[in-house]
Amino acid sequence: MKKFSLGIIAATMMTVSGMTFAADFIEGKDYKVVPNVGKVDVPNKIEVREFFWYGCSHCFKLEPYMQTWLRQLPKDVNFLRTPAAMNAVWEQNARGYYVSEMMGIRKKAHVALFDTIHKEGKQIFDQKSLAQFYTRYGADTNKFNSLFNSFAVSGKINQAKNLAIQYQLTGVPAVVVNGKYVVQGEDQHVIDVVNYLVEKERKTLKKAS
Repeated sequence: MKKFSLGIIAATMMTVSGMTFAADFIEGKDYKVVPNVGKVDVPNKIEVREFFWYGCSHCFKLEPYMQTWLRQLPKDVNFLRTPAAMNAVWEQNARGYYVSEMMGIRKKAHVALFDTIHKEGKQIFDQKSLAQFYTRYGADTNKFNSLFNSFAVSGKINQAKNLAIQYQLTGVPAVVVNGKYVVQGEDQHVIDVVNYLVEKERKTLKKAS
């Protein structure tokens, strides 16, 4: 009778309405620990940084879950996106992302670019096609092209590359929590693990204060 009761309790703890509990999250399986902790942008907040590439089908699948999570972003969490620039093709999209950010059209164009690539099958992976795409959202082509290889954008590209090296990323999507943990995947499980790690960091910060 005792074994049966414990079994029921364990099963109940593992899943309720499809939710995964923290007890199920395992280091090395659900997330990995970063060997060298990265510096966060806002020290008094818990940083969640998403690395992605617009051409990545896994990033495309994860995006709706990220969008839902962002609508309920806790006040003590600082969310950042970093377009991965881990090869020449990815760098083109990363440059386009940073230009769209400088031109104030990133929010309008972000999900739309994912959709155009993955739903419409458009190959928007170079400066010319990116410039053309962003004109839909008010970008001036001449200004876009002048910023594309600018010193400011190149600086952000170098930062993105250095962060990917620091966190030992081999692919995307990758979500880094507070410079300490890396979570990879393409579904709700990523969000569940991120929430678990955010709470873990929240408790650590409370103990330190």
